Amino acid sequence: MTATMQTTGTFMLSKEIEILMAERAKLLRVAGAAAQFVAVMESRSLPQKVATEAEILAESVNALPEETLKEALVFISTAAA
Repeated sequence: MTATMQTTGTFMLSKEIEILMAERAKLLRVAGAAAQFVAVMESRSLPQKVATEAEILAESVNALPEETLKEALVFISTAAA
């Protein structure tokens, strides 16, 4: 492998990591907002039309690893500040 190919490969990998980190930040924001919503929602007062989706959302949030959920909640609290 030539030096130019290594440099190009390193650059491309760096850019891909940047893209993934930006996507991760967006997903943490969504997960944090969803977790906050689930925590305050009154499932009994929701219209029946959205009850299934709310249940899926709650189950999805509850299935997150604890560390990811904590990080998402911290992310959303710092983004709101």
